[in-house]
Amino acid sequence: MKNRTTVERRSERELVVIRTFDGPARLVYEAWTRPELLMRWWAPKSSGVSLLSCEADVRVGGRYRFEFGHGASKPMVFFGRYLEVTPHSRLAWTNEESDDGAVTTVTFEEKGGKTTLVMHERYPSKEALDVAIAGMEGGMPESFAQLDELLVTLGAGAGRS
Repeated sequence: MKNRTTVERRSERELVVIRTFDGPARLVYEAWTRPELLMRWWAPKSSGVSLLSCEADVRVGGRYRFEFGHGASKPMVFFGRYLEVTPHSRLAWTNEESDDGAVTTVTFEEKGGKTTLVMHERYPSKEALDVAIAGMEGGMPESFAQLDELLVTLGAGAGRS
């Protein structure tokens, strides 16, 4: 794997995921904020789960709703609202689907045509993070590899050798 995803527990309630992408912050940010792009990379393909619907009103106070499905099982729904939106550099949102939902902040820092993404999640309890971390360690690297592939199709690497 060319770009490595690190998933690190920083405290009893905090998780940080870091990945560098081969592409400008503008494209990486768009992949996080445009529903038609999120649908192409967010759900890890190996899980058999797909993103069935995706709504994202990306503005402070705007809401999002992602519905995931797997075969005949009941869909999983994730939803919340955006707390911070700074185009091409920062997003923050709530995860309101349960009392154990985190507040997520994602930053996008571009250097030399590459973007380092830092995703910080703060959970309401140690137990909530304990439940979430296994899925993050398994799913995020694969989802981010899918995002790498999407960025290539969007022309992130055009003109570079």
